[in-house]
Amino acid sequence: MTDHVAPVVTPLAEYQNGIYMAGAGGVRPDLPITPDAMEVRARESLDAEAFGYVAGGAGSEDTMRANREAFRRWRIVPRMLVDVEHRDLSVDMLGARLAAPMLLAPIGVQGILHADGELAVARAAAATGVPLILSGVSSFTIEEVAAANGAGRRWYQLYWPRDRDVARSFVARAEAAGYGAIVVTLDTRMLAWRPRDLANGYLPFLRAAGLASYLSDPVFRAELPIPPEQDVRPAVARFLAIFSDPSVTWTDLAFLRESTRLPLVLKGILGPDDARRAIDHGADAIVVSNHGGRQVDGAIAALDALPDVVDAVGGVVPVLFDSGIRTGADAFKAVALGARAVLLGRPYAWGLAVGGQRGVDHVLRSFLAELDLTLALSGYASLADVDRDALRRI
Repeated sequence: MTDHVAPVVTPLAEYQNGIYMAGAGGVRPDLPITPDAMEVRARESLDAEAFGYVAGGAGSEDTMRANREAFRRWRIVPRMLVDVEHRDLSVDMLGARLAAPMLLAPIGVQGILHADGELAVARAAAATGVPLILSGVSSFTIEEVAAANGAGRRWYQLYWPRDRDVARSFVARAEAAGYGAIVVTLDTRMLAWRPRDLANGYLPFLRAAGLASYLSDPVFRAELPIPPEQDVRPAVARFLAIFSDPSVTWTDLAFLRESTRLPLVLKGILGPDDARRAIDHGADAIVVSNHGGRQVDGAIAALDALPDVVDAVGGVVPVLFDSGIRTGADAFKAVALGARAVLLGRPYAWGLAVGGQRGVDHVLRSFLAELDLTLALSGYASLADVDRDALRRI
């Protein structure tokens, strides 16, 4: 059984009318409209280290380029003379009914983009009815972000640590703070070769950035020789020692399944065999993702992987999509190829950098408005009717 649909405050397609009406009165938007323009503005406002950390990818960044090129190979085939006056973008997701097929992807260390970091994002997400996924390496604690998100929907992303007691503590804290699922990132067994960060000699964790949930965790703190408030260096060293566990295998998922009642969402699946293994080992949902091109240079584009994963899953669990989403049209294409929902990443990070909560709110409302308009102009009144027949590959 699903619960009520979370409200999206502004009627989706109407967001553009407010911009036009303000323009008729001589007021132009002070925030960029397109994702590319927002990124340019963010670059102007951030130092090179912070910008490079979010903007960069693995190696030559070929996978980042592939993610975007994959979207361009699929073209929408609009249908005519269909009644689209009233539209329904809602979707079922793990026992909830979402107003739109969209969640905020987990992005770590948001405090390097804006002083309010994840708190600003949590407030904007709640105001627009968009669920958020909190990164395991956040600038604010699990509980602080939950408080800022209020009645909003939220999931918690886990980088599987080498210390299972710490992992169990994180999961328990998320469950107690009202997070609705645990998103296990599978593709970060170690950090990739990232030339932008290397050129800057920059890893934020070495400066204790993004460690709020660790530094506040009672299990993690009990393992330290000295409280981090007195000297943070032992805490940073301990974090680096346990951040990820490259030895975990499919059978280890039983540990997480036994540690929480929450649904387990496995993020980083790119192949049909792994999708089937995920289901066999108890996954409640799958996220097709190549980590936004940040882990394996030359990896398959996430969108190219999506149809095969969807076919392999066969509707047994929801398939979500991440990596390369920039616009409402992108989301339409991913849904047509079988994704139940998409994860928006870098665009909202740039909105945060440029305008804090208001910048994130603007990005989310713009994205949702474009998705609504794309649905209508493509000749569909309901997202449930969109399938592969809506697209042609070129």
